[in-house]
Amino acid sequence: MEPFDALLREALVVCAVICLPVLGVAALIGTIVAIVQAATQVQEQTLTLLPKLIAVALLIGVGGHFGLQLCASLFDDALKHIPAIVTSLT
Repeated sequence: MEPFDALLREALVVCAVICLPVLGVAALIGTIVAIVQAATQVQEQTLTLLPKLIAVALLIGVGGHFGLQLCASLFDDALKHIPAIVTSLT
């Protein structure tokens, strides 16, 4: 089970590396917009969504190539480890 465990661990790390910056930016922008809304007492729902959407889209546009490289590397590793995983299961 060792090759499968290593591959699973690598997949979780790749997911974290790809998702955490996006979630962090969305949370940061959401907090800033919430503070501005509380200060101005403007409670419009579209004001919270649009800045987060733009910030996340820009982040994905800038860092998307890096994320795709990580996914491609994980896919290559998965294909290379298929024989070891199959032999460890039998």
